[in-house]
Amino acid sequence: MDLTPREIVAQLDKYIIGQDRAKRSVAVALRNRYRQARLPDDIRDEVVPKNILMIGSTGVGKTEIARRLAKLVNAPFVKVEATKFTEVGYVGRDVEGMIRDLVETAIRMVRLEKYAEVEERAARMAEERIIEIMAPLPEAQTAGRNPLEMLFGGGANRQAPVTDPSMEEQRARRVEFERESLRQKLLRGELEGEYIEIEVEDSSTPMLEVFSGAGGEEMGVNMNDMLGNLFPKKKKSRKVTVVEARKILTQQEAQKLIDMDEVKTVAIKRAEEQGIVFLDELDKIAGRNDAHGPDVSRGGVQRDILPIVEGSTVVTKHGPVCTDRILFIAAGAFHTAKPSDLIPELQGRFPIRVELQNLSEEDFLHILVEPQNALIKQYRALLATEGLKVEFSKNSLVEIAKIAYTVNEHTENIGARRLHTVLEKLLEDLSFEAPDLQDKEVLIDEHYVRDKLSEIARSEDLSRYIL
Repeated sequence: MDLTPREIVAQLDKYIIGQDRAKRSVAVALRNRYRQARLPDDIRDEVVPKNILMIGSTGVGKTEIARRLAKLVNAPFVKVEATKFTEVGYVGRDVEGMIRDLVETAIRMVRLEKYAEVEERAARMAEERIIEIMAPLPEAQTAGRNPLEMLFGGGANRQAPVTDPSMEEQRARRVEFERESLRQKLLRGELEGEYIEIEVEDSSTPMLEVFSGAGGEEMGVNMNDMLGNLFPKKKKSRKVTVVEARKILTQQEAQKLIDMDEVKTVAIKRAEEQGIVFLDELDKIAGRNDAHGPDVSRGGVQRDILPIVEGSTVVTKHGPVCTDRILFIAAGAFHTAKPSDLIPELQGRFPIRVELQNLSEEDFLHILVEPQNALIKQYRALLATEGLKVEFSKNSLVEIAKIAYTVNEHTENIGARRLHTVLEKLLEDLSFEAPDLQDKEVLIDEHYVRDKLSEIARSEDLSRYIL
């Protein structure tokens, strides 16, 4: 990844409005990884990622920044809510599970990349298997006698039938001609609806629950993993169309071509060097040590998270994973708690702190139309599937942004997520009636918006329940 910080910010701008300081911070953190990889060996190991703490209300873009960042550089990414570690008593769930999830994500990514490399070859092999099923080779005729006859002496003087080589050759040529004909039909797509019978692995494999110190994530152990190839894999027959058979057989052939040991090795290295863990709701585990009741485990959870963020080795079923170079991005609203309420050791592991600003009315207007995944584009595309062409006037967008901002100010501020609720309510009737409308062109102006939403927005009680 050789994108400059400015280029990284430009890419994030395509999806996230505002929050320039946060974008700059994550862009620098990402660029530092590239710089660290180019350092001389004697100093490279001394440079560690600078973890980031994002402070801001819900819906201002914290998660989206981290997710888009990971997608931008094709890095393994997991999002973890810190509160889930406090669910049951002092130790709710094994905190090392976040690293195991990261490794599983990395394995899926690498496997998909390897699959893309062999897909074309696997598809050709799958087509050959389809042809073999539809035009099998004739069984070889042996000159041997019936074993029962030999055992009891019956027909001892009989001569075993002798196969005519010319007949075998004719049969083989006929099958080869038939196969070539099928091959041409497959290429032309003439056999897609034909049914054939294929063998697939039975997915209902037995599971054995094992209690170990590796945490709940490691409890389910597949018997096939334990016994390896000691027993043959159970298979079952399925009758499917050629289209489905091609997909199933392509996956089977690709699986044979992919070296899973190499996949795991590459995935672990990628998780260690490029992995990003997003720790959400960190403020919910920030508290004083003299807390009582169900929240008494907050300090314990912080102490459990600390060694992983500091750098340690986590044992997974695919191999040990070192967390020294994993980038941790933590986030929280910090309305009732402050970053200083975290234990000092954990505070020190998040040296970069960025405060995200609440979204303004103008930000809402930009969010509606500017990002590549803008909400207006999404709703227009959805309704277009019903043959409905929906246009929004500029004034209607201003009115929608104004209502969303006003409701956030007077009720709970949920940031950009408020636009989802406002647009759903605005387009509720249109979405319901879309298949039956005769007029397939609809213009939504400010009068339409006010008619649908103004009364709800004015009443604070209605806003709380409906928007």
